[in-house]
Amino acid sequence: MKKILVAVDFSEHSNHALEMAIEIAQRFEASIDLLHVFDLPIPIVNPYEIAIPPGYIQEAEESAKQKLAEKKSEVEAKGVEVRSHLATAPISQAIVDAATECGSDLLVVGTHGHTGLKHALLGSVAERIVRHSPCPVLSMK
Repeated sequence: MKKILVAVDFSEHSNHALEMAIEIAQRFEASIDLLHVFDLPIPIVNPYEIAIPPGYIQEAEESAKQKLAEKKSEVEAKGVEVRSHLATAPISQAIVDAATECGSDLLVVGTHGHTGLKHALLGSVAERIVRHSPCPVLSMK
């Protein structure tokens, strides 16, 4: 195992996933590819009725880049080689594509563990990743 892809959304769950990935990388002298999928929530209304203020998307993307850079620095401080990547939604497909492109040996993701109506409406990103990943997936809660 030489390449580990870690999908981060800056939540507590993805922080746990990143910590586990760092431990694995240190043990196996592996590198980490950090991936954040830039996604704006899409309201369930007619898209022509939505007015996104000018500059909002750019500001949100810049914020995501900054947070990703901070995570990269955290990993580097622990002596692990790391690269960062920013992709766009759909989330599960972007993560699977990145695992393929990076030649990942392991994919580590955090899961929010939604159940009930939220799971039915949103589905499970982790579930779709597990189904389509080109490599083993470690899902952290």
